[in-house]
Amino acid sequence: MSTRKGHDLLGTKEIPADAPWGIHTARALENFPMAGPAVPVSLIAALALVKKACALANKDLGCLSPEKADAVIYACEQIMDRPECPLPALQGGAGTSTNMFINEVIAHQANVHPIEEVNLHQSTNDVYPTAVKVAAIYGLRDLAEKIEKLQGVFQRLENKFAHIPTLGKTELMDAVPLTLGAEFGAFAEAFARDRWRTFKCEERLRVVNLGGTAVGTGLTAPRDYIFLVTDKLREISGLGISRGENLVDQTANADAFVEVSGIMKACAANLLKICGDLRLLHMTGKIILPAVQAGSSIMPGKVNPVILESVMQVGIKVQANDLIITECASRGSLQINEFMPLLASALLESMELLGDACTMLSQHAEGIEADEAACERHFNASVEIVTAFLPTIGYEKATELVEKFKKTDRSDFKNYLTEELGEEVVEKTLSPQNLMALGHR
Repeated sequence: MSTRKGHDLLGTKEIPADAPWGIHTARALENFPMAGPAVPVSLIAALALVKKACALANKDLGCLSPEKADAVIYACEQIMDRPECPLPALQGGAGTSTNMFINEVIAHQANVHPIEEVNLHQSTNDVYPTAVKVAAIYGLRDLAEKIEKLQGVFQRLENKFAHIPTLGKTELMDAVPLTLGAEFGAFAEAFARDRWRTFKCEERLRVVNLGGTAVGTGLTAPRDYIFLVTDKLREISGLGISRGENLVDQTANADAFVEVSGIMKACAANLLKICGDLRLLHMTGKIILPAVQAGSSIMPGKVNPVILESVMQVGIKVQANDLIITECASRGSLQINEFMPLLASALLESMELLGDACTMLSQHAEGIEADEAACERHFNASVEIVTAFLPTIGYEKATELVEKFKKTDRSDFKNYLTEELGEEVVEKTLSPQNLMALGHR
């Protein structure tokens, strides 16, 4: 295999002649032979976007010739269209290997120097966290749209099932009556909060440290560049990005990512809870989930709620990622966070997983049907429907009716109440409108 020589601080090294990168990436590939995920493609695209903003600022200030700047900008756009990276996500150096990979690939395409021209007036420590925030903002916007669609599906189911009386459950036991629509309305409201939180938490990521170079002081960068480069990034990204007032703070501290991860953890908690509830409703026969695949290799006819189980596993994974993100942010030291690569991988993975899970659940929930006959049988048989009559007959009378009914061999408690209290009273009291009237008059 033909090779070429690369040179760095540690000496020279043979690199495959057709490799689109240089010696820094070659060393990283050897140093981190890590199984597991590669650097997220969304982060590579965001890094290329940041590099483009830096080139535009350097071009305007005359720090890069128009020819070289345009070549760098074109190379950045090519990477943004087809982002990929062979490096593992878990790497040392606070993201330096990934930053050098981008520098070297751009330099290879643009025929310029990777550090003196592509990385001009930059450090990994300002470029990399900025790119993570850019990728995360795009990810949050995509996630918010998918949660909004999920919310809409459950709102439609709320309306579809609004006429079906059923029994609520507390402690997994029959409780007071409500409607099946109300149960699905509660699911929709939880997703509405997730959508709003996800949409709003973009604000936590808009402040970046680009221009701060190594530790946030802007050392080695012209003052005009520091003020201009964030404007360029805001212009080409379409995002409401602003330069941090205290760039030392923005370089050293990663708590904003923890806050965003907490919002995603809340979404994961809702997905876990709601999918668990849907499994229970399906198990009790109140609803019928779409059958999507055979459920057993040994039990003919078995169908399992596999979509819900998959979404629940996403929830568990996102909650685990939240711990990873929290640990990474808290383990930074002094003016840098060395564990930003793992933080970025976990954060962006959670966004992507949640988005996929919301889409899966949206499509699956569209096919949910209610078994009205099963709901009616369960509702009519439960003695807990007597609770609805307390304003009319009182607790002692209701208890007496339940005790008398249990001494019979009958199974339809609603019919028994009709005989005791009259059809008009029973039908009015147990109507969906009365059950959901928010108190009695």
